[in-house]
Amino acid sequence: MHTPAFRPDRPHRSHRPRGFTLLELLVVMTIIGLLAGYVGPKFFAHIGKSEVKAARAQIDGLEKALDQYRLDVGRYPSTEEGLRALTEKPADAARWAGPYLKKAVPDDPWGKPYQYQQPGEHGEFDLYSFGRDGQPGGSGEAADVVNW
Repeated sequence: MHTPAFRPDRPHRSHRPRGFTLLELLVVMTIIGLLAGYVGPKFFAHIGKSEVKAARAQIDGLEKALDQYRLDVGRYPSTEEGLRALTEKPADAARWAGPYLKKAVPDDPWGKPYQYQQPGEHGEFDLYSFGRDGQPGGSGEAADVVNW
């Protein structure tokens, strides 16, 4: 019997081109879409919670700097002096020993300035962020983050 010789220049009849069919690609894309639809909202919910935690941590740090300012100067900065008094000496603060922050006063995690009021309605001073929506009040991630 004669066995045919292997010829690399001619594909074997049972050789099928490699690759994925359109149906296989659609099934995989559907599975990826379902996973993204399920995991995505849970992932982004954690990001919102971390922004609120970051705002609380920044408010806590600013409170400590304000307390140090009060120990040195004998009073908290006025509303007009604001948080800027932690990095720049006010004209009437003779015993100012700052700066009380290593860097400039940060914006809140949503890119807006913190609100400062002295005297405060809830304590010696009020320090707060309006949250994600930038408006007073709100709930959830849009709720105000406050020091009281």
